Amino acid sequence: MEGIKQYFKLFGSSEISKDHPSSAAAPKPPIFKRATTLDTLLKHPAKKLTRAFPPPENITLVANETTQWQSTIERIVKSVVSIKFLQVEAFDTESRSCSEATGFIVDAELGIILTNRHVVGPGPFVGYAIFYNNEEIPLIPIYRDPIHDFGFLKFNPKEIKYISPLVSLILRPDLAKVGLEIRVVGNDNGEQLSILSGFISKLDRNTPEYAFGYNDFNTNYIQAATSSSSGSSGSPVIDITGNVVALQAGGSTSAATNFFLPLNRILRALKCIKKNEPITRGTIQTTWLLKPFDECSRLGLSSDAESKMRAVFPDITSLLVASTVLPNGPAFNKIKEGDTLISINDSPISTFIPIDQILDDNINKKIKIVVQRGNKNVKITCKVQDLHSITPSKYISAFGSVFNNLSYQIARLKGIPVRGVYAAEIGGCFDPEPNTGWIIDSFNNVPLNNVDDFLNVLKDIPHNSVIPFSIRHVSNLNNPCIDTVSIDRKWYKDIKLAVRNDSTGLWDFTSFPAPELESENQKEPLDAKFIDFPFSDPNLSTLSRSFVKLYTNFPAVIDGYAFNPKYGMGLIIDAQKGYVLASRYYVPHDMLRVFVIIANSIVLEAQVVFLHPTYNYSILKFDPSLVLAPIKTPKFSEKPLKKGDNLFLIGYDYNDLRAVPTKVTDILQTKMPMDFEMPRYKATNFESIKIDTALGDNVDFGILTDSDGTIRCIWLNFLGVDTDLLQNGIDITNFSRIINFFQNEEIGKVPKVRIIDAVFGQLLIADARYQGVSKKWIKKLEDSHSENFQFLQVSSVSCQQFRKNDSSPKLQVGDILLEINKKLITKLSDLDVFENDDVEFTIVRNGTEKTLKLKTTEVQETKEVISWCGASIQKPFHSVRQISLNLPSEVFVSSNSYWSPAIQGGLYLNVFIIEVNEIETLTFQKFLEVIKTIPDNTYTKLTIVSLQGRVEAISIKTNYHYFETKFYKKVSDKWENLTITE
Repeated sequence: MEGIKQYFKLFGSSEISKDHPSSAAAPKPPIFKRATTLDTLLKHPAKKLTRAFPPPENITLVANETTQWQSTIERIVKSVVSIKFLQVEAFDTESRSCSEATGFIVDAELGIILTNRHVVGPGPFVGYAIFYNNEEIPLIPIYRDPIHDFGFLKFNPKEIKYISPLVSLILRPDLAKVGLEIRVVGNDNGEQLSILSGFISKLDRNTPEYAFGYNDFNTNYIQAATSSSSGSSGSPVIDITGNVVALQAGGSTSAATNFFLPLNRILRALKCIKKNEPITRGTIQTTWLLKPFDECSRLGLSSDAESKMRAVFPDITSLLVASTVLPNGPAFNKIKEGDTLISINDSPISTFIPIDQILDDNINKKIKIVVQRGNKNVKITCKVQDLHSITPSKYISAFGSVFNNLSYQIARLKGIPVRGVYAAEIGGCFDPEPNTGWIIDSFNNVPLNNVDDFLNVLKDIPHNSVIPFSIRHVSNLNNPCIDTVSIDRKWYKDIKLAVRNDSTGLWDFTSFPAPELESENQKEPLDAKFIDFPFSDPNLSTLSRSFVKLYTNFPAVIDGYAFNPKYGMGLIIDAQKGYVLASRYYVPHDMLRVFVIIANSIVLEAQVVFLHPTYNYSILKFDPSLVLAPIKTPKFSEKPLKKGDNLFLIGYDYNDLRAVPTKVTDILQTKMPMDFEMPRYKATNFESIKIDTALGDNVDFGILTDSDGTIRCIWLNFLGVDTDLLQNGIDITNFSRIINFFQNEEIGKVPKVRIIDAVFGQLLIADARYQGVSKKWIKKLEDSHSENFQFLQVSSVSCQQFRKNDSSPKLQVGDILLEINKKLITKLSDLDVFENDDVEFTIVRNGTEKTLKLKTTEVQETKEVISWCGASIQKPFHSVRQISLNLPSEVFVSSNSYWSPAIQGGLYLNVFIIEVNEIETLTFQKFLEVIKTIPDNTYTKLTIVSLQGRVEAISIKTNYHYFETKFYKKVSDKWENLTITE
């Protein structure tokens, strides 16, 4: 028994499990694996135990080896760091992200850390290292290889306070051998230090292929039987003496297999950095793959050539075969796919290592290449190109999008020339889907070869210009798309050119402000023709002239809305004044740009002039003097709908305007689901119209009309849970007051809407009896002409504004409503109080009838937003107050960027900030004053409170170089976009 315990102490865990699978069902584990449990061993004869355990005389050797591993690990962990980093801008193959990885010191004197290229990234990097003792130090990127998955970060060794001395790990590519026992020491799946064991199983694996994006190539990878998770990228792979034999790069998700990058080119690059020499990299734009001899023979390798290569390299089983030769590259029309490489500059070649060496040493020089093609030697002379010259090192940030030169990485994956402008991320004014992977062929009818061409076109384009452009997606390069973009240089003021600076580790920006004069687009009135409906009544057939399409673009995320952009529909309510009614799903707030499209022909920018707080609609205004087309103001009914009314449904179904007959089947209270974890605008306290046609579920926007074209109902899209959409109709009489106001009042005036700031639910008469409603009130309800006999009950009450000193009576959850201003309440529309500052309710509360005089609420829409450290911060908007018991402060985080310092520091969305650096910041103005004083690249302590009231302290490190503090403010009905960081 003691011997068994000693075995598990040396080779297994300190715990001996008694649970084990059936030996009949499971395959027998290899020797020295922990799958064999104690109970299984004790059931077998002693002779079988001797086969499972090492001989007694070897136990001492194993113990010594274990001690040596422990000593090695203790020594090298001081040089292994956890890297927390942000890739703050989409660039080339990489998207923006917040992540973590591993690195290790390879030069303690200079402060150089080795990690993966996909960690350093090709674009802007912000990160810091955490040493084993939890000491933190900032990092700057100094090199990332154009092809191979390695890069270097730098720190200042003089800033290290508590580790002495710093030790460099030694790179020994020559020690990597099949069967070598190894340890991978790093940050595995978020753990600061994890040690994984394994054995090298293969030295000549082709590079693993990941999803579209960055992939290493033209090198062999080392394969090992070990498993690791996210965060272990950049870990050192060490032998028992502590030498680094490879660099962790990736792994298989379906097997316990890891892939390591050999150190040959890494060691050469490190030597160049130490000597302060440029790291030259050459290419002929050809991808090679290792292929076994039998496949090489099938591709055209002669038996004579195979014999000669085997004689020169007796241990090899494969040769390099050309896989991809890029058009217009140095090897184009010289090397062909399927050629087997024999030699370069008269040196026989069987592996990748000498190819890199030759190319890197012969930039702008000609090399001699011999390949086998069709069982014959083919001699080729090829000029080596500078690989850095086709690797992007600058980008343009414009109109919410990021553009860089098409890289060798992308070109190789698609077999296209390394030429053109690539959209690393496209958004803002642009709206193609998906938001990456586009090649911009021309802009404003100017062909584009690179970002310099693009910048020359972009910088002089004024605001409001409509520009045509041609694009292709990398997934379908054969089909170009022609589109237009309306240039926005109000929200997106400056075009920025960013150039990488490896001395500072930053990207240097040059700004190109907008021209002073705006475009003259849309200044001339236009005509267009409508397609009328095939109805005999002209009032019905011409209703197509009252519909418009909408395009909405959001320059920033506020009020919890992150959908961008949106295409929707609207209804003209006054053709002479240019007023349009639209769903608040498409126009949730007024910090946006919205365009009205008339007859699919005339595009006009509109302004948001009104947002209804509860009925899910907004009012827009365009300039009708620019429209010659016969747009029409429809007729609106003053008569409420009833069950059984026969109507026509007219609306947009899959982008087509359709009209079908229908009937009203029900009118009922609809309660939209609240998002308690993600508050956003939701319609409340309305009754929806239900109809007998399934088309209603597919109509995004429409109307219900009588046979003479009189509008009886507006059909709208409503936001449900998450991004779900619901379709509901609202009786036109609920819109009448607002429509009449805009039709009759002078332009510029806005109606005043006050509400009872609570959410009401239905209460059946039976339940009302038990809760104290008297027979008198039940009889009044039943004697009314209501189509639904039910009372209204308060289901939630909105929290008042922060620190509002208001001791007046208020509704409470559970109150049953009987009368409002002496009028019986039978439906939700009875609660439309409009301009009344006070109302009188008769209610039942806790079984007792009472009268309350209550103040009504005018909902305040968002007028100020701060963008700080990648988070949008504003006063709590109405949806937040609807789900809150109290407001800890006026400072609410409504959104954040997942690649920002805010996310990295733990400032998640939907929290309140109550303190900044121990200073109380309960008001929006105080928060703005405090953050203006916070220096760049410093930690800021925040005290935050969740929607549920949980208090937490976090810290965020500012970075104004990439994350400017911006202040958006609405002044005189116009939003201003201000930058307040120096």
